[in-house]
Amino acid sequence: MNVEEEVFKIQKRLGKMTSSDGSVKQALDLLRQLQRLSIDLDILTKTRIGMTVNELRKCSKDDEVINLAKTLIKSWKRFLAATTSSKDSSKSSSKTSSSSSKSSASGGSSTSHSGRHDHSKRDHHRKERDDKKRARSRSPQRASNTTDTVRLKCREMLAHALQVEGEQPEGCQPPEELGEELEEAIFAEIKNTDFRYKNRVRSRVANLKDPKNPSLRANFVSGAITAERLAKMTPEEMASDEMKNLRDRFVKEAINDAQLATNQGTKTDLLKCGKCKKRNCTYNQLQTRSADEPMTTFVLCNECGNRWKFC
Repeated sequence: MNVEEEVFKIQKRLGKMTSSDGSVKQALDLLRQLQRLSIDLDILTKTRIGMTVNELRKCSKDDEVINLAKTLIKSWKRFLAATTSSKDSSKSSSKTSSSSSKSSASGGSSTSHSGRHDHSKRDHHRKERDDKKRARSRSPQRASNTTDTVRLKCREMLAHALQVEGEQPEGCQPPEELGEELEEAIFAEIKNTDFRYKNRVRSRVANLKDPKNPSLRANFVSGAITAERLAKMTPEEMASDEMKNLRDRFVKEAINDAQLATNQGTKTDLLKCGKCKKRNCTYNQLQTRSADEPMTTFVLCNECGNRWKFC
């Protein structure tokens, strides 16, 4: 069975799924088969598989099916755009050649001059195409290099955290591209999508969205902080100036009351009890989560005995 016949067969099976509740697993298997096939423009035109996959994307409620369908459609669109550009260039060359033939038919010295002019134009068009090819090889289009639903969802979360109200700052990358770069840097370090990867992404999202810490987002968007560096920063390094000052005060109090902290905890008036509203509290700090997460502060109100956690 050749590629075209196989695509026709897959299209029929996918077409049935767009009008009924087909198996999600079966749809994923068929989409992955399409991803492995060498589909060219001729097959896309004859089979109209792109329209079928797009209909499946619209009617499906499964995130993995939708994301894989989007990836296929996106790759085919870029292929069609490249083919269209090539056809336009061919048409332009054909018109130039036709014009040259007409001019040569008129005879005389004007024919010779027109031939040289057309030859120069063809050289110019060829040079432009070569320049565009070199530019594309130096700056390839960024495209999603994964169909993993966990990674794609994390990229969306990071992009959303980087979005700000108003216009995009001039000269800065779009939030979608920045979110993709940051996710790739995190995945490159952890090399898995386990709980450490998810915790790392969540901590970046929380700090980038923090309205009290706008400098972190601004520095990353402007390029002052690279994706590789932000992917490895500790919570203390990402914290806002206000939180850093508060932690410094906690450290100073802990040093001053070292003996008291060993037995009972450290007294402070920086924290206010949610029940009695008084600032007579004692706190202890413990590492209850992973190493790249901040310590948990346990607080006791010395007035009413209320206890709570402060992260």
